[in-house]
Amino acid sequence: MYPVLASAWLEKKRHSSHCMCGNNMSVPLLSEAVTVPATEKETAVVIFLHGLGDTGHGWADAMTSIRLPYIKYICPHAPRIPVTLNMKIKIHSIWFDLIGLSPESPEDEAGIKRAAENIKAIIDLEVKNGIPSSRIILGGFSQGGALSLYTALTSQQQLAGVVGLSCWLPLHKTFPQAASGSGNKDTPILQCHGEMDPMIPVQFGAMTAEKLKTIMSPQNVTFRTYPGLMHSSCPQEMSAVKEFIEKQLPRV
Repeated sequence: MYPVLASAWLEKKRHSSHCMCGNNMSVPLLSEAVTVPATEKETAVVIFLHGLGDTGHGWADAMTSIRLPYIKYICPHAPRIPVTLNMKIKIHSIWFDLIGLSPESPEDEAGIKRAAENIKAIIDLEVKNGIPSSRIILGGFSQGGALSLYTALTSQQQLAGVVGLSCWLPLHKTFPQAASGSGNKDTPILQCHGEMDPMIPVQFGAMTAEKLKTIMSPQNVTFRTYPGLMHSSCPQEMSAVKEFIEKQLPRV
């Protein structure tokens, strides 16, 4: 699996002409993030993080296809950093370094924590701009989903919900201790995974769901699998994501 990682992990890039956030220079990830604005009064925010080698554009398109008119969708681009797993070849963008793909592989602890702080900065800015954290959902696909889980479980800001698609929990051995100050132990989590995923096997997703249930209220962890789905998304999954967003962020 490792030799083909560079090509297999590259997410499909779908470019769009959504407006860009230009007034958030104090938060680096926001200055170039792809933003899908609300079409009426904005009362909620969804922050969605892409997978390794992708950009925010493809997921901005995906969010547009399930958008709710009162929600703003923010899809940041990850920075360019070397990937140990790919012999330090620079890939387009990655949230933190990957050393291996098994649950027992060494992890880039400093990089994961730094990335989580960068996402918390986006949440903090949205709160400062008038959207309560309880009206913000954080989600992501693959490495972006992994970062979303880690960020939520180590954040004091209580979120409306968390979405993790085809992902895992980074630094899983540091939990539940790492979540001791978290404001999200009762926050609903929707975790989805393709049953034929060759990159992050569905068993890793199931192990993650079981781990999450030991950290937070188990009844708030939903794990759904999709037969035949590989390391990607599908219409049924996106429908489940829309339903989750609508339930956790109802119109006010």
